[in-house]
Amino acid sequence: MDELELIFENATRSAIFTNREVLRPDYIPDQLPHRGNEIRKVAMVMATALQGVRPSNLFIYGLTGTGKTAVAKYVLKRLSAKAERSVKRVKWIYINTRIENTSYRVLAHIAEGLGLKIPFTGLSTSEVYRRIINRLNSDSVILILVLDEIDFMVRKEGDEILYRLSRVNEDLSSSKVTIVGITNDIRFIESLDPRVKSSLGEEELVFPPYNASQLEDILSERAKLAFRPGALGDGVIPLCAALAAREHGDARRALDLLRVAGEVAEREGADVVSEDHVHRAYNELERDRAVEVISTLPLHSKIVLYTIYRSVGDTPPTTGEVYVKYRELCQRMGLEPVTQRRVSDIISELDMLGLVNATIINRGRYGKTRILLPTIQRDVVLSALENDPYISMF
Repeated sequence: MDELELIFENATRSAIFTNREVLRPDYIPDQLPHRGNEIRKVAMVMATALQGVRPSNLFIYGLTGTGKTAVAKYVLKRLSAKAERSVKRVKWIYINTRIENTSYRVLAHIAEGLGLKIPFTGLSTSEVYRRIINRLNSDSVILILVLDEIDFMVRKEGDEILYRLSRVNEDLSSSKVTIVGITNDIRFIESLDPRVKSSLGEEELVFPPYNASQLEDILSERAKLAFRPGALGDGVIPLCAALAAREHGDARRALDLLRVAGEVAEREGADVVSEDHVHRAYNELERDRAVEVISTLPLHSKIVLYTIYRSVGDTPPTTGEVYVKYRELCQRMGLEPVTQRRVSDIISELDMLGLVNATIINRGRYGKTRILLPTIQRDVVLSALENDPYISMF
């Protein structure tokens, strides 16, 4: 048996996993521990659909991995099942706007969810919107649109699509549309045009982060389904929970860490996942996550991040020092720099993403400023940034 055949043969019978898919972020379990209050609040807002009444628009806020998407999908899945039994017409469509990241693609996804065939390109957004309206007017349905990571698309394209969707009910005669927006940015709604804000901000819900004890409960429930009996060392779940709790109580991160630790052990031919496997999985995920997040940043966010990591030395740079170097770099690239205030906002966004640590210090009579500390290995960040065609020239 050659080496590849041996690898493939071993992959068909894992000594570690029984079902690793339950550790994936898109898996929706039958129970969501420690989210009872949030499930109840979302359900109370959406339940009016069973009366044939349009539910209020809902915005859900919270840091990454706090269960926002899982709770929304869980409630709407149960709601649609209840509607089918009571012969009510309720439909929901989930759209991750980080993936469907243009107005056209969002509208095309909605249209396809309503059974329309839309070409990948070739139509105007107005034409796709018109077809959606015609389909909804030929039907009688309560349509709930879940727009996940909506802040990402608005930063990229502006809030025109939100304005259009927030006013969609004015063009409908029989069907009604409700929007559920999900975002990591608690200040997101404040950045919208006042016309959009007044239409969308009907109900709001903030998800708190999980603590280490709650993450242990979540991991323990999933581990029963994911791993073979005896395949986890005693300290593995507490360690995964502790590492994820340190990073804002991110359940998605905890599940990824547990899964990758299992895969590291599996690749080694081990029968038991150890704490050492968890630490190695943590380093692997840290590197992969940084590259993924950096690759999706807007150009000026990449330039600011590049400036910060190139400026790190014995003394951490301040916001003002970074702005001076950022302007110089933009001039060398032939780009128009953004304002210092916008760079300050970009730094706050990079801080929220965990790519830098912006710490406020008091300099006495010189006032307060922020010093910028790296949070990820410098070579990993610079390597990811240098894949950008603009930055690679420098």
